[in-house]
Amino acid sequence: MFTRHAALAALLALVSASAMATPCEEVIGKIDAKIKANGVKNFTLDAIPLAEVKDQKIVGTCGAGTMKIVYARTTPAKPADSVSASAAGTAGKPVVALQAQDKALQ
Repeated sequence: MFTRHAALAALLALVSASAMATPCEEVIGKIDAKIKANGVKNFTLDAIPLAEVKDQKIVGTCGAGTMKIVYARTTPAKPADSVSASAAGTAGKPVVALQAQDKALQ
């Protein structure tokens, strides 16, 4: 019985060591797929050295434990119409209201 437990522990240690030695790109790819499968669209995943980890959300480990994979949400890019409204100084105002103001001036 004891030898079975020792063999199982050795096998688990070997599997854990091989998982930690997985290249960062491969681990990031797997995590990326899982996050996208949950419907999340705007995010970044970065592998950073262990010493540089601060308040980031850690979602994985790679590089034999020397790198952590951190997750951050990002804001979606604005549509082209919003950019043109910002350039005209109308950012934040409803488009319908702007059209009504333009008609009142005519």
